[in-house]
Amino acid sequence: MDGLICVSKPTDFTSFDVVAKCRGILRERRIGHGGTLDPMATGVLPLFLGRATSAVDLCPDTVKVYIAGIRMGLVTDTYDVTGNTVSSCEPGDIGVKEIEAVLPEFRGEIEQLPPMYSAVKVHGQRLYDLAREGREVERSPRKVTVGELVCYEEGSGLFLRVTCSKGTYVRSLVHDIGQKLGCGAALSSLNRTRACGFSLADCVTLEQLQQCRNEGDEARYLRPISEVFKTLPELELTGEKLRRFVNGADFETDKPDGLYTVFHGVFLGLCCVTGQIGCTKKLFCNPSEIVL
Repeated sequence: MDGLICVSKPTDFTSFDVVAKCRGILRERRIGHGGTLDPMATGVLPLFLGRATSAVDLCPDTVKVYIAGIRMGLVTDTYDVTGNTVSSCEPGDIGVKEIEAVLPEFRGEIEQLPPMYSAVKVHGQRLYDLAREGREVERSPRKVTVGELVCYEEGSGLFLRVTCSKGTYVRSLVHDIGQKLGCGAALSSLNRTRACGFSLADCVTLEQLQQCRNEGDEARYLRPISEVFKTLPELELTGEKLRRFVNGADFETDKPDGLYTVFHGVFLGLCCVTGQIGCTKKLFCNPSEIVL
């Protein structure tokens, strides 16, 4: 089974839990996912199946969008409400206006310190493993990009809408905003509404996938690999150029420099053009299946 399925991740599941569940439902061992979500988080989790697993790190659309609930006045060791309380206080009258006043400092390219409870590796060890042992180690800040960052109130809760680059920790963002305001803040909920170019409207639930399995139609929600690269320009190849592309050899082209999806009726893979020379970036097909 080659392609991708966008799953709406339920709460209390790790991303790997979803992968493991779908391996059983879809009867496909080769499954990767497009971005880790914490167990408390919900939302868009693209799954890459079969040959599509090699597309995970090649996806050109790395923008992610989140809706984050924030609890003012609370600081925890995990930066969210599931962690142990480090401190708590009454935040007073801090609301949307006060939060919005400090948000400009967190937009654009910023440096972010990964939380101890994260999957980042330091000297070959996951930070969350060290944190569970009660150890805190020095971490290096990482540059991330935050585009849209808006605070709003809904019901009795405060929320942030965050558009950010791959690698951004929304928990850390909430924590840092709380530190800036002087009262602390912790993530109370997190819903990812966009990842790898897909939205919640593109997602299916685990229950829907199980129903497909029960009906013998596991591939009902399978999307073609080419959808991952739908923002890239297309290049149709035939004849000698097609043969050279399939065999990993360079070929001449009049296309401008850049990354292209390559088609010969159907999607074949990616090629990179530099100085009117095309070279094979990645094949997502079996060369023997192509009629040259």
